[in-house]
Amino acid sequence: MPRDYLRDYLSVDDLGPAELLHLLDVADALKADRTLQRDALAGMTVALLFEKASTRTRVSFEVGVGQLGGRPLTLSGADLQLGRGETIEDTGRVLSRYVDAIVLRTFEQERLEALAEAATVPVINSLSDFEHPCQALADLMTIRERLGTLSGKILTYVGDGNNVAHSLLLAGAKTGMTVRIAAPAGFEPIPQVVQRASEIAEETGGAIETVSDPQTAVKGAHVLYTDVWASMGQEEEADARALVFRPYQVNQALLDLADASAIVLHCLPAHRGMEITDEVIDGPRSAVWDQAEDRLHTQKALLLVLFDLA
Repeated sequence: MPRDYLRDYLSVDDLGPAELLHLLDVADALKADRTLQRDALAGMTVALLFEKASTRTRVSFEVGVGQLGGRPLTLSGADLQLGRGETIEDTGRVLSRYVDAIVLRTFEQERLEALAEAATVPVINSLSDFEHPCQALADLMTIRERLGTLSGKILTYVGDGNNVAHSLLLAGAKTGMTVRIAAPAGFEPIPQVVQRASEIAEETGGAIETVSDPQTAVKGAHVLYTDVWASMGQEEEADARALVFRPYQVNQALLDLADASAIVLHCLPAHRGMEITDEVIDGPRSAVWDQAEDRLHTQKALLLVLFDLA
């Protein structure tokens, strides 16, 4: 089966600025009325493959596919022959004969790319070590809900320059935001991602800034964002990383340096008392729980857009 008509979502960069805004409009409508498009995926099956643990991604995709009338098929690496040596390419070829889309949460981005190359159905990156593009969609939706617009807003991300930071750089650039990344030396985002985001920002009126001082980065920010200091697969580094990242904790003192209207985001799970304090995540400026809910609505919108149903 030819792939020329199919759409994958392996990176935020797979959607153009206008497509991103359209997807957010669709997500807003779906959130306002959960009965919309309830038969859009009738008769369709979406395979959800998890090689990493998941709470929000798994539940939001399962519920979302069901709300659109489709059937979610959730499988772990242990459920598949991947655990016994079958290649990701052969898995993609076989699953394409059974299902209508494949969602993969994995480690290396190269596995997603190999799967997408072999599969003949759309492939969605629900998290890799390189990007977390589904999370970025929800982040944009929540920011726009709370602040009214994206263009011209300043988003400061404080912490590890990881997969979440990479997707935020691209998503913010595509929507005309200023994205500041405050990370300690040695933990900055990959330079190629920063360069690509800068190129996009030049076209959209946004800006990309990387600094090491969190106090400087947060001044005037409309959004203050953080993530865990040690991602999945880095657990053995947690104690050492905690010493390096302690000055990057999102606490009330840091939040007070941001714009008076600033909101706080965290993609979760949160290590309370580490990268963020209870006072902030449970405080009046936290939008974390709306952000978690918006995973459901943006992922439904993403499926509809990829299938050209919205």
